[in-house]
Amino acid sequence: MTLREWLAWGETELRAGPHPAKARMDAELLLLHHIGKSRAWLITHRDESYAGCSSIGFAELIKRRTTGEPVQYITGTCEFYGLQFHVAPHVLIPRPETEHLVEKALELARELPSPRILDVGTGSGAIAVAIKHHLSNAEVTACDISPEALAIASSNAAQNHCPVRLVESNLLSAFDTEQFDLIVSNPPYVPSSDRASLDVEVRDYEPALALFADEDGLAIFRRLILQSFAHLASSGYLLLEIGHGQHQAIESLLLSTGFNAIEFTPDLQGIPRVASARKP
Repeated sequence: MTLREWLAWGETELRAGPHPAKARMDAELLLLHHIGKSRAWLITHRDESYAGCSSIGFAELIKRRTTGEPVQYITGTCEFYGLQFHVAPHVLIPRPETEHLVEKALELARELPSPRILDVGTGSGAIAVAIKHHLSNAEVTACDISPEALAIASSNAAQNHCPVRLVESNLLSAFDTEQFDLIVSNPPYVPSSDRASLDVEVRDYEPALALFADEDGLAIFRRLILQSFAHLASSGYLLLEIGHGQHQAIESLLLSTGFNAIEFTPDLQGIPRVASARKP
């Protein structure tokens, strides 16, 4: 079979799966991963047979995707903020919406000569590594409760040549009296009651520990906002990725804790996605 025929076969199989609209794109991504070639190479060789394309190997990748397994877990890679990251089921797949959090962090941190930045619940390390990549003068620390996640974050920091200090911690419990100029976090914020409505690739494959936060989705925010206030230097900022419809509750929590200069940055759909607040 030619590569074009393999691609058509894969697309047909995926159209019967849970994500038919992505069938063509997913089949191509999985084929490229299987043969270890670029899309540009495929465009010029798609009408050729290719000895490196095993029917067994490619069929297994397609089968995994038909169950709803995310392409990023199948290939083990994901792009975020222009960088490549290794991902596995121990960590969330970095999403484009989270890039707004990185952009806001860079905007604020660039005003400081040597910013001390902490990424709480780092997962794959995507946020911390992206910030360090663009701010070589920053001292970036990342923490997570999961040792498996920290191992992946360590690999990604090394792969992208971004030195990041990694600490195993339940939120900020491991930091004693240490203070930071900027604390950023994409914490679990999905209400557990929304579980059934989530897409199968999120609900059945991504780590529940990094997704769900009790019935209202605010449980982690309540702890994190209070702990962050204690670990921020004067005039330091807390930046949080938040869920749809949560901005009013988050604003109340920030105000009651003592934060000021509260702002919300919308995502590309106009949904308030990043909360920023300053410690006086």
